[in-house]
Formats: sequence, structure tokens, C-alpha cells
Amino acid sequence: MFSKAKKDSEINLEQHELLEHAQVRIKQKKRLYAHFIIFLVGSVFLVLINKILKYGDTYNWFIWAITFWAFLFIMHLINVFVTQKFMGVDWERSQREKLVKKQKLRISELQKEIETDFPISQINKKKED
Repeated sequence: MFSKAKKDSEINLEQHELLEHAQVRIKQKKRLYAHFIIFLVGSVFLVLINKILKYGDTYNWFIWAITFWAFLFIMHLINVFVTQKFMGVDWERSQREKLVKKQKLRISELQKEIETDFPISQINKKKED
């Protein structure tokens, strides 16, 4: 009976984690799409400032500004669609499991070291004396 309840709680926890991950991904994609729209509107605005308002008319500075902004947008795109695939929920889970395993190994090594340095039989003999 307890094992069924435990399994149900694990399933609910996993579903909750999946839902949270989906919500995070939706926010990331929404921000990326908003960035793209702002990039398009901003690029047109920069061209208009340079060409129509004649601000810095002797030099086409808007090309450098748009190129730099495009680079930032591409970095954002890579972060959302490439990096998150490789370093997503499964990667986080495996990293967490590795760290827990290392900690457990270190704890067991420390326990062995303590047991060899301070055997329980010596402690019990000192208590009896």
C-alpha cells in the first residue's frame, strides 16, 4: 500500500517537473519571438534614422548596429534551440545524479577513515573504564 502511494507521488512529481520544464520552454520561445519582432522593427527604425532623418548621413552606421544586433539575436536563438537541447532537463538530472554519487562516495570514504582512526571497540572500552 505504501509502495503504491510512493509510486503515485513520484509520478506526480515527475509530471510536475515536466510541466514546469514546458512552461520554462514556452517562456524562452516567447521571449525569442518577441526579440525577433523587436529586432525587425528596430532595424527598420535604424535605417530610417540614418537615411530619412539624415542622422550620420555620410556613413551607413546602421549596418554595424544591425549586424551587432543580429549577432545578439543569433546567440539568443542558439541558446534557446541548441544549448537547451543539450543542457536540458535530462542533462540537469544526470549532472545532479553524478554530484549526489560523488557526495555519497566521499561520505563513505570519510566514514571508513573515521572508523579506522577511531574504532568503536576502543570507544566502548574507554566508556567502560
